[in-house]
Amino acid sequence: MNERLRELDKNMIASPLARYSSWQRRGDFIFLSGVIAVEPAEGRIIKGFSDLPDGIGATIGQTGEFSVDMKDGPILAQSWYIFNSIQAMMIEAGGSIDDVFKLVQYFRNLSDFPRYNNVRRMFFPNTPPVSTVVEVSAMMPSDEIVIEVEATAYLPEKE
Repeated sequence: MNERLRELDKNMIASPLARYSSWQRRGDFIFLSGVIAVEPAEGRIIKGFSDLPDGIGATIGQTGEFSVDMKDGPILAQSWYIFNSIQAMMIEAGGSIDDVFKLVQYFRNLSDFPRYNNVRRMFFPNTPPVSTVVEVSAMMPSDEIVIEVEATAYLPEKE
């Protein structure tokens, strides 16, 4: 991971939007609350490619075609942002995203799964986590949220 992304990761750690913990350790396990694409410092929802750091859009499917990017942008941008946040939380916990072994994914629309899956594959190129996929009718705090991901990791405590 290059230094620029490492710095961005630390600044993008999801802050809870209500009274709960972003993550907690229980023995050798790390439990992450559901992560949504909200920039914590500003409370701004990630809505598309323009809300991501420069250069990321092109790596996750931005085409430059207005109609395609308007349709695919929300799920692709939110997916990247969520996995980047999960990666940052795992670094904060002393591990890496490779320690994540289970995901629960909540979609507003299951037809977004193929595009989401392409981004997920970028963060888990070798062994994908076990997964549960669910379609839901709404997510907090806004209808602009199209995906939420909950993660569990195995990270043995250092003695």
